[in-house]
Amino acid sequence: MTVSTAERTASAVRLEQVRKTYGKVRALDGVSWAFPRGGFTAVMGPSGSGKSTFLQCASGLDRPTEGTVRIGDVDLGSLSEARRTRLRRDRIGFVFQAFNLIPSMDVEQNVTLPLRLAGREADREWLAEVVGRVGLGDRLRHRPAELSGGQQQRAALARALITRPEVVFADEPTGALDPRTAREVLRLLRETVDRTGQTLLLVTHDPVAAAWADSVVFLSEGRIVDEMVAPSPAAISARWESL
Repeated sequence: MTVSTAERTASAVRLEQVRKTYGKVRALDGVSWAFPRGGFTAVMGPSGSGKSTFLQCASGLDRPTEGTVRIGDVDLGSLSEARRTRLRRDRIGFVFQAFNLIPSMDVEQNVTLPLRLAGREADREWLAEVVGRVGLGDRLRHRPAELSGGQQQRAALARALITRPEVVFADEPTGALDPRTAREVLRLLRETVDRTGQTLLLVTHDPVAAAWADSVVFLSEGRIVDEMVAPSPAAISARWESL
C-alpha cells in the first residue's frame, strides 16, 4: 500500500514499506499505514505478530531495516541518534504497562521529568491542568509507592502529556491493572483524544481495551491484514481469534 500525499498531510505517523529483520526473522514485512492526526488507533495481533517491533519502529525507538517512518513531516531515517532522541523527548509521549516511574521522585517530579531532561521549565498552568485531568492534583507530593496501580498509570499518562506531544504511544497500558481500574485509565485515554485532539496509538491484546479506539488495525506475521472501524469487543475478539 502506498501512502498518498493527502494522507501524509493529515497523518501524525506514517509508515511506508517498513521492514524489520533480526537475522533470518522478518518481524515487519512491508508495513504501510497512515495514522490520522487526532485519532485513537488500537494495534492488535497474536504473539509474534510484530506488535512490539511495530511500536519500536513507529516511535523511533528502533530503526527499520527498510522503509520510511515519519512523525509529522519528519523522516526519522534522516535523523542522527541524538536528533531522534530529542524528537522522541519533545514530540512523542510513551505510556507503558510497567509505569516506569522513578521510585525516589514524587508525582510532580516524575511528571515533569521529560521537561527537566530537555532543560525546560514546567508551565505551571499546564502542569496543573494535566495532573488535574488525570485526577492527581492532590497527590503531587506522593511517591509511587504511596499510589495505587491506577494512580501510578495516571501519573505515567500525565508524564506522557506534559510535553504536549504530537502523538502518544501506549504499550499495553492496562495490562497490570484490575478491570475497574483499567476502565478508568481507558476512559482517560479516550477523553485525552476527544478533548484535546491528541493522537494516540494503543498496542494491546485486549479486545475490550481496543474497543475504546476509533479503529483497530490487525497485525499478523509482520503485516497489516485488516482494519475495523468503531468495532465492538465481540467483533474484535472474533477477528482476533481468526488470525
